[in-house]
Amino acid sequence: MEPTQPRAVGLLAWILCCGCLLGGCEPRSEAPSRSRPRNGAKAVVAPTSRRGPETVCVSPAIVSAARAQVGRTTIYDPSYVRLDYPGGDVPIDKGVCTDVVVRALRDGLGMDLQKRVHEDMRVAFSRYPKIWGLRRPDANIDHRRVPNLRRYFQRKGYSLAVTTRPGDYLPGDLVTCTVPPNRPHIMIISDRKTVRGIPLVIHNIGRGAQEEDSLFAFPLTGHYRVERPR
Repeated sequence: MEPTQPRAVGLLAWILCCGCLLGGCEPRSEAPSRSRPRNGAKAVVAPTSRRGPETVCVSPAIVSAARAQVGRTTIYDPSYVRLDYPGGDVPIDKGVCTDVVVRALRDGLGMDLQKRVHEDMRVAFSRYPKIWGLRRPDANIDHRRVPNLRRYFQRKGYSLAVTTRPGDYLPGDLVTCTVPPNRPHIMIISDRKTVRGIPLVIHNIGRGAQEEDSLFAFPLTGHYRVERPR
């Protein structure tokens, strides 16, 4: 899920829908703390993975920066907000799924997705999705939209295969999915797993930043491993 323009309609219905999706599985009072995994999860040591000709270390820094938002970002708010540039952000207590990723990469890797996506869209605007009727890049919101992040990650060579094998998803990886009926969503793979060996994810799907067992809850559409900027 991602922010909408000021004139968007149906916002309240969507937020309520998110609450229903998650509320039917788990009561709000059982939201996880930053120090204790849920659903029988256990902490694991982040391994390394090979992608292409070079060995790429997964990034616990991304996971730590994402987990630091749990308990601080408590509101799902897709409002359009005018941001500082570069380094702009909405208030830490609110945001959407993309804001979890933007903050995690900024704090964990020193990567400013707002600046990077904006600069890439300035030179390759025609390569990005034409879903919102925009005629030019908008640094306030472009990096807060899942389809734009997917295209940026693809263009930078961060894409990996989408599979149903839990072992293919390493801590710090990013995954996208579609929440019915057609809402794009993005999550960060945690370094904690369920007792079944399925990695937890850190995301904001409607109740603020949460760490939970949701990797295969919805159809996956993308899998990305972001490298530390050189």
